[in-house]
Amino acid sequence: MSASKSSATKSSASTTSASTIAVATLGTPRIGPRRELKLALESFWSGASDEKALRETAAGLRAANWARQKKLGITVIPSNDFSFYDQVLDTSVMVGAIPEIYGWKGGEVPLATYFAMARGSETQAHDDACAHGHGHGHGVPAQEMTKWFDTNYHYMVPDLRKDQTFALASRKPIEEYQEAKALGYQTRPVLIGPVTFLKLAKSSDAGFDPLSLLDRLLPVYVEILRELAASGAEWVQLDEPCLVLDLDAAARDALRRAYTTFAEALPDLKIMLTTYFGGLGDNLSTAVALPVAGLHLDLVRAPNQIDDVLKKAPKGLVLSLGIIDGRNIWRANLPEMLDRLEPVIARRGAGQIQISPSCSLLHVPIDLDLETDLDSDLKGWLAFSVQKMGELATLGTALADGRDSVKDVLVASATAAAARKASPKVHDAAVAKRVATLTPALGKRVSAFNERARIQHERFKLPRFPTTTIGSFPQTADIRNARAAHARGALSDAAYETFLQNQTARTVRWQENIGLDVLVHGEFERNDMVQYFGEQLAGFAFTKHGWVQSYGSRYVRPPVLFGDVSRARPMTVEWWTYAQSLTKRPMKAMLTGPVTILNWSFVRDDIPRSAACRQIALAIRDEVADLEAAGAGMIQIDEAALREGLPLRESEWQNYLDWAVESFRICSSCVRDETQIHTHMCYSEFNDIIDAIGAMDADVISIETSRSKMELLDAFKGYRYPNEIGPGVYDIHSPRVPEIGEMTELLKLARQRLSDAQLWINPDCGLKTRKWGEVRPALTNMVAAARELRALP
Repeated sequence: MSASKSSATKSSASTTSASTIAVATLGTPRIGPRRELKLALESFWSGASDEKALRETAAGLRAANWARQKKLGITVIPSNDFSFYDQVLDTSVMVGAIPEIYGWKGGEVPLATYFAMARGSETQAHDDACAHGHGHGHGVPAQEMTKWFDTNYHYMVPDLRKDQTFALASRKPIEEYQEAKALGYQTRPVLIGPVTFLKLAKSSDAGFDPLSLLDRLLPVYVEILRELAASGAEWVQLDEPCLVLDLDAAARDALRRAYTTFAEALPDLKIMLTTYFGGLGDNLSTAVALPVAGLHLDLVRAPNQIDDVLKKAPKGLVLSLGIIDGRNIWRANLPEMLDRLEPVIARRGAGQIQISPSCSLLHVPIDLDLETDLDSDLKGWLAFSVQKMGELATLGTALADGRDSVKDVLVASATAAAARKASPKVHDAAVAKRVATLTPALGKRVSAFNERARIQHERFKLPRFPTTTIGSFPQTADIRNARAAHARGALSDAAYETFLQNQTARTVRWQENIGLDVLVHGEFERNDMVQYFGEQLAGFAFTKHGWVQSYGSRYVRPPVLFGDVSRARPMTVEWWTYAQSLTKRPMKAMLTGPVTILNWSFVRDDIPRSAACRQIALAIRDEVADLEAAGAGMIQIDEAALREGLPLRESEWQNYLDWAVESFRICSSCVRDETQIHTHMCYSEFNDIIDAIGAMDADVISIETSRSKMELLDAFKGYRYPNEIGPGVYDIHSPRVPEIGEMTELLKLARQRLSDAQLWINPDCGLKTRKWGEVRPALTNMVAAARELRALP
C-alpha cells in the first residue's frame, strides 16, 4: 500500500486525512494453499514422519503467511494465529488447563499430550507410539468439541475444575512472535481473551462457574503479555468475541477487572480488543470504557453499530473497522465501502482508524487464483483470503491517496457487483413462483406422532433398543483413488459404478453379519454430505481448492450458493434402491436437510437466508417424495447444523428457529404415516432450542452425546420429548475404540433420562472419516452393548 500523500483530488476522499491508513488482518488460514498442514499432521499421526518434520512444515506455513500478507499490503500482521489443531486448545495448553487424565505433570507440554486432548489416545499403542514420539499411552477420550460461536469451525472445550490452578505451560505466542521478528516481521500477537476463554469452558463440578477462576488465570496472562512486551511487541490482539453475546453483570465485571489488571501491569503495551460475529449492542458501554488502546468492530454482521460507537468511544481509542467479510466469499463493492468509510475517517481521523476483515480469515479459502475451472462470471463475483487482503489494501490506498489512485480497481469492483445483481444465472422465475405458493399445510404430517409410531412399529417390528448408524462408512484410500480416477477419465462410468456397487454390497453384508437392525448403504458415491446434493441442484457451484478448516485436519470445501435452487431429477433414489435390493432389513435413505445445506455453504448475500432455505427445502421435498414412491420406509434428513445457525443474541432466536423448523417440515411432511422420518444433529447444546427440536416432529432424532456423557439428554428429559432418540454412544471424531462396558454405562445413563421405548443405539455421527480398523470393532461392541441392554429388566 502506498504511503505517499496526495494533493487534493476530485473524489470525496479529499475530505479525509491524507495519512496512511493501517490495514490489518486478525488471523489468516493456517492450512496451506495445498493443504500442507493436513498432510503433515496425518503423516505424523500415522507414524510416517516425526515431530521435527511436522514442526518444519508448520514453520514454513507461518513464514509464507507473513510474507504473503506483507506483499499484499497488510501493515498490521498477526502472529500466533497458527495452530496445529485449534486456538482454544492452544490456550488451554498455554495456561496449563490440562485435565489430570492426560497425565501432564508440569513442564513443557509434549505434543503427544496436546494431540491426546484433541483426538484421544489408545493404551495399546503406548509402547510403540511413544517410542516414536507419536502416542500418549493414556487410552483416554478427547476433550469435548463444539462449534465456535455460530460458525462451522469446531473448538476443543476447556475442561476446568473448582480447584483449577493455572501456570504458563506453553510459550507458543512468544515463540511465534520471536520467530516472525527474526524473519523481519513486526507482528501483532493474537490471544484469546481470558473472559472469552472462561466463558467457553465447562466444568464437571456441579454448580461451578468457570468465570469464577478469573483471578487465578489473570497472572498467567500478565506473564505472557509481559514476555511479549519484553520481546518487542507494541500491540497485542486480545480476542473477546463474548462481547457480542448476552452478558450478565458478572461477565461485564470480569472484563473490567481483566483489562484494568492488564493496564496497570503493562501501561505501555497496546491492546487491540477484538470482537466479531455480531454487534456490541448492550455491551457497548462496557467495551468502550475498558482501558485498551484499540477496539475492533464487526461491521459486516452489525454495520449500524458504528454510529453508536463513534458517539461513545473516547478520544484516542483506535477503532478497527471490520469492513471486509471474513466469513463469506463474495467480492466487495469497494466504492460503496469507501462511501461508508470516508465519513468515519473524516470524523475520527486517519490515525485513529484501522481497516480489516470482520473476523479472522480462517473461515474462508486461501486463494481464488487456484480455481481455474470456475464459471468466469461467478469467479468474477468472488474473493478468497488473498483477494480480501488485496481489497483491504485497495481501500487503504484509496483512503490515503484518493480514489483516483486506484480508479481502475474501483471501476472493476463496481462493474462486477452490477453484473452479479443482474445475472440470469442468479435468478429463476419458476423457483420464485413456487416459493410464493408455499402454505402452512405443506409442513404438516398426516397424523400425530403417537399414531405414526404405532403404525411404524407394526411395519418394521424392530427389537427394543434398535441399532443403526448415522449414514456414512469409511472413505478409504481405494474409494478416494477411484473417485479421482473417474474424475480425470481414467476410470469409466461403468467401472466406477461397479466399484461403488461392490463397496456398498460388502458393507451391507457386513452390517447384517454383526447384527445391526437398520442398515445404511455407506454413501461411497458421495464426496461430501452437502457437496453431493449441491452438485445436483441448480444454484450451486463448487471449487477445487476452496478448503477451510472444520477441526484439526478435517477440512471442507463449502459449496457456493450463488443463485435460485431447484432439483432437475432424483438424486439418491437409484443408490437407495440398489442397496435395499441387497437385504430384507430396513435400509435408511440418507439426505442432507435444507438448514444444514444452507449453513454449510457460502450463502448468497443478496436475499434473506430464510428465502434461500425455503428454496432448498422444496428441492429436498421432491427427493423425499420420490424415495417414498420407490419404497423407502425410513428416510433420514440430517440437520447436523441446525443449532449452529442460531443467532448469538437470544432476542433473534425465534425468527431463525421459525423459518429453520418450517424448512425442515416442508421437506419432511409429504410422506405417509408409515414412513419413518429420521434426522441427525451434531454438537448441539439442546436445552435452549428443545421446543424447536420438538416442533420439527421427526419420528427419530440421533444426536451427539458421548463426549458430554449423556448430559445433553437432560434437555429431552425436562422437556418430556415424545418422539424417539438415538443418543450417540461413542465418539467418532476420535480413533479410540470404546469397550462394550463403556457404551453400556452410557446407555444406562440414557435410560435414566428417557424411556426404553424412545431409545435407539447409534454412534455420534457418520463414520466417513474413520478407518475400518476402528469402525469394525467399535460397531461390533455397540451391537453387543445393545444386546446386554436388552437383557436387563
